[in-house]
Amino acid sequence: MKAENPWRTLSTRLVYENPWITVREDEVIDPGGQPGIYGVIHYKNLALGVIPIDAEGYTYLVGQYRYPLGLYSWEIPEGGGAITKDPLSEIQRELLEETGLTALNWKLLLRMHLSNSVSDETALLYLAWNLQQAAARPDSNEALEQLRLPLAEAIEWVHAGKITDSLSVAGLLYVESLLHRKALILPSKCSDIELSF
Repeated sequence: MKAENPWRTLSTRLVYENPWITVREDEVIDPGGQPGIYGVIHYKNLALGVIPIDAEGYTYLVGQYRYPLGLYSWEIPEGGGAITKDPLSEIQRELLEETGLTALNWKLLLRMHLSNSVSDETALLYLAWNLQQAAARPDSNEALEQLRLPLAEAIEWVHAGKITDSLSVAGLLYVESLLHRKALILPSKCSDIELSF
C-alpha cells in the first residue's frame, strides 16, 4: 500500500472564491511524469449529516430543491459546519434548524471524503436517538419540507433510487449494514438503541 504522493505541484493560483469555497488551479507533474493542470475545490465547511431515529423506529427526511442539479431532493438532515467549531454541536444545530428535533444520544458513524477527485470536502455522519420535538428554525434561504417515515422505508427509498444525495445514501446504507450485522439493534422502544461498534 503506497502512501507516497506521486504528484508534484509546480505552481498554484486562486481562480475563484466565495464564503463557502475556493477554486484553485495547480500546474503539476502527474504520476506518469507529464506536465498538466489540476483544478481543486476547497470547502470552507465540513459536510455534516445525521440519521435521527425516534422511539417508534421512524426517521426524518428533509426535502428541498437543489439548485445545482435542478432537482427536488429528499435527504437526511444535513448541512455545513464550521471547521473551527465542534462538529457535533454544528450537526446538533442543523438538526434543530431543519426538523425542530434535539437528541440525548449521538454516535459518529462515518467519516467520508466527497468527490475526492476534484475536492477536499470532508463529511461526518451521525446517528441520533432519544429525540425531543421543538420548533424547526430553517435558514431564510431554505424552503424545506419534512417527512417522518419508518427507517426501513427510508432505506428502501435509497434502493429504489428516490434518495440520491451522497451523505443520505451512504448513511442509510451504513445503518442498514449495521442492522444486518446486528451491530445496531432497534428494540421495540428505540430510545433503548443498542450499539456494538
